[in-house]
Amino acid sequence: MKCGLKTLAAAALLIWPLSVGAGVYEDMMHAIEIDDQRTVAELLRRGFDVNTTTKQGESLLLLAARSGKPSVVQTLLAARPNLNARNAHGETALMHAALKGRDDIVKLLLNAGAQVNHPGWTPLMYAAVNNHIDVAQLLITRGANVNAPAQNGTTALMMAAREGHLPMVLLLLEHGADVNYTSAFGYNALNVALDRGRREIAEVLIRAGARR
Repeated sequence: MKCGLKTLAAAALLIWPLSVGAGVYEDMMHAIEIDDQRTVAELLRRGFDVNTTTKQGESLLLLAARSGKPSVVQTLLAARPNLNARNAHGETALMHAALKGRDDIVKLLLNAGAQVNHPGWTPLMYAAVNNHIDVAQLLITRGANVNAPAQNGTTALMMAAREGHLPMVLLLLEHGADVNYTSAFGYNALNVALDRGRREIAEVLIRAGARR
């Protein structure tokens, strides 16, 4: 009788005791990579620290969110991880889910209490970069500050204008984005749109009251 890889992995976990060695770490990383929720759950049950990070400082939750594994995300959330752990670039699991447009994972993280607003780059900005309208709407519904600036003064509206995402620009304006917000470096959404040759977006911003 043939056994699947997941069944064999789960059986091995029941036979051999959990250790903190590199082998168990690699087992967890592989289980997340192949969406093996059963093995992830068993490793956690046997004592694997849900807040373990990679050498790059990325949490298990961030890895699962970025790779689009909702069942693994759910399993990790049940173990009560640090929802807002950041990697070396200041990114959270919610930010990566927003960047990928995974509204299913965004919902899971928000329902668990992940932060929508925090200093620096935000999940809404990450959604704006790739024009993920559904995710942006969800984040705004959950209280995302549409005018929050990143460290360099960039806002979600500026990111949408820069990338040429008219639907995102319209959504943000509809929800109160400040069309004339100017960074400490003296640029605003209209400047960004003009610099990138986004004429249609520039016209929309001007009609909304943007000043050069």
